[in-house]
Amino acid sequence: MSAKTKVAIIGSGNIGTDLMIKVHRSSRILEMAALVGIDSASDGLARAARMGVATTHEGIDGLAALPCWNEIGIVFDATSAGAHARHSEMVTRAGKVMVDLTPAAVGPYVVPVVNGEDHLAAANVNMVTCGGQATIPIVAAISAVADVAYAEIVASISSRSAGPGTRANIDEFTETTARAIENVGGAGRGKAIIILNPAEPPLLMRDTVFVLSQGAEEATINAAVTEMVARVAAYVPGYRLKQTVQFERFGENDPVQIPGYGTFRGIKTTVLLEVEGAAHYLPAYAGNLDIMTSAALSTAELIATRRREDAA
Repeated sequence: MSAKTKVAIIGSGNIGTDLMIKVHRSSRILEMAALVGIDSASDGLARAARMGVATTHEGIDGLAALPCWNEIGIVFDATSAGAHARHSEMVTRAGKVMVDLTPAAVGPYVVPVVNGEDHLAAANVNMVTCGGQATIPIVAAISAVADVAYAEIVASISSRSAGPGTRANIDEFTETTARAIENVGGAGRGKAIIILNPAEPPLLMRDTVFVLSQGAEEATINAAVTEMVARVAAYVPGYRLKQTVQFERFGENDPVQIPGYGTFRGIKTTVLLEVEGAAHYLPAYAGNLDIMTSAALSTAELIATRRREDAA
């Protein structure tokens, strides 16, 4: 029996293929068992075959028919929110853990550096969105030291890095990210915006986080944000502050009315982030995809470690 936990990836597009390469290159805990697609001519399936990974172009049903199905412990879904419900049902019914990279949000939201230890026993965990993985740690860092009434994030990604799945899930992206800003980030209210930037040459992923808070001074917030950026960069090396954290006092003479809070005075914090991809399979400008696959890999490694400890 392998010392590693065998995994399968559903989705042979950009995200699934990049995740496969990350598992193969860097994981000491996980082992690639199968890559699943629906296009027999996809580059991802061809690459998997060259790597000695089992493949099928017959979707989830093809995966369940593979000889390695019973040995697989964790399945990643890198397809779409619409397809996820059936994938999750089949995977969890078979006693395997589903790590969901779509915005379907069937299982609890997980941002590894914020709540990665909280849902290790869940049958299905959701990786929110690329914008969520990049910005929720910042909101959570400020929430840990202050009362956050409102947080708004703007994720700007290269149009080239937005494939069919991303474009089909725009509505789910904004809704899922906003909910996770509240549920995981700790904001009273959350809002998310995504921008597909058509600039050529393609630009790196940029994220702007606006937070309205009270109860902590600028120096405390700055320290919390800086520490969090370093923690995220430990598993996403291209994650960094683009500029120093910016602060603005508000409401001292003209208090702001925020639903659920009433009169609110405090500090507006603006955090400007940049995410450069590791370029394992995707180009470096596709940091939005890289942060998703990096977060999913980190989460699966935590789950596999816990399952191994429980079985010991």
